[in-house]
Amino acid sequence: MIMLQEARIMAISGNPKKMAQDIAGGYYSLSPPMLKQYTPVDLKIIHNNINLVRREIRQTQVPLEDVQLVKAKNMQLSRMNQAEIVLLSFCKKHRIAL
Repeated sequence: MIMLQEARIMAISGNPKKMAQDIAGGYYSLSPPMLKQYTPVDLKIIHNNINLVRREIRQTQVPLEDVQLVKAKNMQLSRMNQAEIVLLSFCKKHRIAL
């Protein structure tokens, strides 16, 4: 008897831009097991929003004398870069074009 497994595909819950902002803030992180839930279209939406939020972070100007703000901005950019690397490597492994 052949048993078919159901694909557990989940749509993006909530606003994708808010999800990307949460990634930048350190409240949410991307991992390959978590990315399996999303369709290729959802992954493309997540990727676009990561790039959008990264641009917004880069546009914010912080005074160079305030080391805390410079460090926080750089940490947000680091989180966004890491999330993009995880997302791109997952898509490459599963042959999903973004």
